Amino acid sequence: AAKEADDNENNDDPPPVGNGGTVPEKYTWTQTLSEVTVTIPLPLNTRGRDLDVTFSKSRFSVGLKSQKPKKIVDAPFHKAIICDDSFWTVEDNNRLVMNLQKLNQMEWWECVCVGDPTIDVKKVQPENSNLSDLDGETRQTVEKMMYDQRQKQMGLPTSDEQKKFDMLEKFKKAHPEMDFSQAKIT
Repeated sequence: AAKEADDNENNDDPPPVGNGGTVPEKYTWTQTLSEVTVTIPLPLNTRGRDLDVTFSKSRFSVGLKSQKPKKIVDAPFHKAIICDDSFWTVEDNNRLVMNLQKLNQMEWWECVCVGDPTIDVKKVQPENSNLSDLDGETRQTVEKMMYDQRQKQMGLPTSDEQKKFDMLEKFKKAHPEMDFSQAKIT
């Protein structure tokens, strides 16, 4: 097993398309950090009313009503979803598209259902995001990090270093009677 792990880490396979994969004879899937999209091929001219689709926080099943009790998929999810924010639709009368909102929106899935083939989540390529997409606190932190990085590259003090220097100068002005000429301040 350790050899397999080494092989997986050192292989030069490209990242998975759409950060997802294919479950042969069943479906293909893609993902972002917040959602998983599952696409299931259907017979031509299939409509929503022809399907039996159910999903819960931890499981989903899909079948054609005409082929009951046989299911195309009937398995537990690898990770939990948010049911109220997830939905499905039939596109082009030949495929079912399920948009599943992840419960934990800060992790990549290695597969959709327990027992499915897995992908190497270390090779997933996150989508680019804009600072404006971030909440206020996170955005401030990222902007500060970017500012500090630019300051360091130019050999200038970071925001924290500048803040300490300003406080020291203010203290010196408030206490002119103190001699700081021999002080070693780092």
